[in-house]
Amino acid sequence: MSITFADLPLRPETQAALAEHGFISPFPIQEMVLPIALGDGDVIGQAKTGTGKTLAFGIPLIERVIAPLDSEWADLAAKGLPQVLVVVPTRELCVQVTKDIDELTGNRGIRTLAVYGGRAFEPQIEALNSGVEIVVGTPGRLLDLYRQGQLKLKEVSRVVLDEADEMLDLGFLPDVEKIFTSTPNRAQTMLFSATMPGDIIALARRFMNQPIHIRTQDNEDEGAVVSRIKQHVIRAHALDKIEMLARILQADGRGPTIVFCRTKRTCQKTSDDLEERGFRAASIHGDLGQGAREKALNDFKAGKSDVLVATDVAARGIDIDGITHVINYQCPEDEKTYVHRIGRTARAGADGISVTFVDWDDLARWKMIDTALVLGLGEPEETYSSSEHLYQMLNIPAGSNGRITKAKPAARAEKIVAPERTAKPAVEKTPRNRTRTKKFTS
Repeated sequence: MSITFADLPLRPETQAALAEHGFISPFPIQEMVLPIALGDGDVIGQAKTGTGKTLAFGIPLIERVIAPLDSEWADLAAKGLPQVLVVVPTRELCVQVTKDIDELTGNRGIRTLAVYGGRAFEPQIEALNSGVEIVVGTPGRLLDLYRQGQLKLKEVSRVVLDEADEMLDLGFLPDVEKIFTSTPNRAQTMLFSATMPGDIIALARRFMNQPIHIRTQDNEDEGAVVSRIKQHVIRAHALDKIEMLARILQADGRGPTIVFCRTKRTCQKTSDDLEERGFRAASIHGDLGQGAREKALNDFKAGKSDVLVATDVAARGIDIDGITHVINYQCPEDEKTYVHRIGRTARAGADGISVTFVDWDDLARWKMIDTALVLGLGEPEETYSSSEHLYQMLNIPAGSNGRITKAKPAARAEKIVAPERTAKPAVEKTPRNRTRTKKFTS
């Protein structure tokens, strides 16, 4: 018999917040991590993105925080100094984790702050000076504030490292080690990662105290690919890709879609091309300012756009249910990137569809991905935007083309044809017209 959150030894306020937001039964990663984490043990959690890791570490953190509305607050020596630190690799994930924790902390007055680059220092410093219990941040900005003396870590008793393998890929590991050494009163450390490279294992051995390694993965998902995703791979010509993409976006049942590109330039160009063709597209990549990135993500979540074109780094932290299609416009670099990309769909028990475009130059790369993940998809079939099997494979309505046409407003057409203008003779307009008429008739 599966347990519910009500069965766990949690504060009444936490129970009430979980029930209010519809959290009844824990996911597998939560069910396995919570008993250990609530007992103050160090945990290494290994699970795919989108399996509920945030609540797995968020609930134990919230339980141990002494909040302004708690009876223990009066006895707290260092009021307002951070007690918990959550380190994440990207800005988008920072915002997402902060939001998830905020949902469960309001009834106790716990103050949570998101700290990341691309934003001014002053509001973040002001919030720290006002008092914060939980800080969620990216390594670079956390260290900047620490070195300025604005972020005080001496009272931090619990540290969480989320998406550790991505931190390694982005070169943040030295910053993470500095953060660990700057938290001398750390009583509990939790590390979460989809994969466990050697450097991450070495980090865990150095800074964790007899951690328990928890790995959740279905037997049928041994290759780390979600089994509910219907995967398609096609060999596409570079000049025909945008046309093919536009037709796929008109497939029956197609909902919110993420299109992945390897480069920032291709990402922006693809988004612009789709907008020009009539699609509600937005882009998110490293060349955009933080405000533009947040607006693109918020518009996508709110349904103002239904196609998000993203690079791999920018897509970290995009945790949105209801994604029906993931399209790899450019072939992923390796099998880890492939798994991360297509894992944006088929979340929370839903089904999903992934389509991967493979250029002629990428055939060797795709073969390595296919072999490493034991996908059995074989060599991609040569496909064009006019290929009949493309329409059948993805349920694209017959007659669809690469452009969504919009009807012109009727009022605008009436304005162009104004009958009053043609009623007056042209020769009466100016003296020059009359002079010209005399000259031609003489």
